[in-house]
Amino acid sequence: MAKKEKEQNETPIEETDVAPETQEEAAEASETPEVNPWEEKYNAERDAHLRVAAEFDNFRKRTVKEKEQSYGNGKADAVAKMLPIYDNLERALNQACEDAAYKKGVEMTMNELVKILNSLGVEIFGEVGDAFDPNLHNAVMHIDSEEHEESTVSQVFQKGFKLGEKIVRFAMVQVAN
Repeated sequence: MAKKEKEQNETPIEETDVAPETQEEAAEASETPEVNPWEEKYNAERDAHLRVAAEFDNFRKRTVKEKEQSYGNGKADAVAKMLPIYDNLERALNQACEDAAYKKGVEMTMNELVKILNSLGVEIFGEVGDAFDPNLHNAVMHIDSEEHEESTVSQVFQKGFKLGEKIVRFAMVQVAN
């Protein structure tokens, strides 16, 4: 009987007043994946590795491009250093000369220089009658002329030289208005 009385005297323990979880909170808690620290470290290392690989690829592409440009720039510099020779030979050809053998020698030298420039990919431009293009020509004089159309080259003082898309020297010209 002592046992029965004890049970009757004891009141059941009431649950504390804790707000029951809503269905949304319970769903969110079950959807949140547990983060594995090893997986987190793997993802961080993988990301760092991919970044280094991308940087190296960009470096490789940039050095190849710089190498190609340095060859083109060196070639353009060499051509620019030969241009005074071209100018002097052109002036010599335009002068009156009584010695036919001398004139023939200058012509042969000029032809060989032009041949070498062409083999290097150099384009010579700037002829009388060409349309004036400020991207190719340097207009040092303007003249009112009825012989030439407006904005055309009426006289060429120095020829222009172009290596691929790079202008080695602009043509120095007189433009008709």
